[in-house]
Amino acid sequence: MHLLSINIGKEQAIKNGGKSGTTGIFKKPVAGPVEITPEGVTGDAIIDRANHGGPDQAVYIFGGADYDWWSTELGQELAPGTFGENLTISELESAPLHIGDRLQVGAVMLEITWPRIPCVTLAARMGDPTFVKRFRRAERPGVYCRVITPGAVNAGDPVTLLPFTGESDTIVENFRQFYIKSVT
Repeated sequence: MHLLSINIGKEQAIKNGGKSGTTGIFKKPVAGPVEITPEGVTGDAIIDRANHGGPDQAVYIFGGADYDWWSTELGQELAPGTFGENLTISELESAPLHIGDRLQVGAVMLEITWPRIPCVTLAARMGDPTFVKRFRRAERPGVYCRVITPGAVNAGDPVTLLPFTGESDTIVENFRQFYIKSVT
């Protein structure tokens, strides 16, 4: 695997998005090197800090395998950053990953903490008010990570998956559990 792109968003207006009326979800690939700190990707706008960012959601990752699936599902090629992710990684599929798995991205070490839970801002970004439900049914949420070792990354950097050695739920199991808890 390798790092396909580093994606950064600037604060901008969004119609039918969150309460603030602005978002950082419209991320575009940038040239590296780009610094990743325990707070996230330098220069990336995080608007809704109640639901995004912080040490356990410092970096959002979406994989090439999930992009391939979505491109087929939507009938169009999707550019890196479409889902609001900071890093796009070739060949990565999010559902079978585990909480606690680590990703070595060049010199940076990231630890998977949680699946992305879709919101109205993602639906507005995709131009489809039903997209939250589609995203949920697809069970390809991407992953949030905490930063274990900060540093700079470049597109093309090698990425190595280091599986968690203890017991841990998969990302898709956590994703499903979120919806069970939110219904009860």
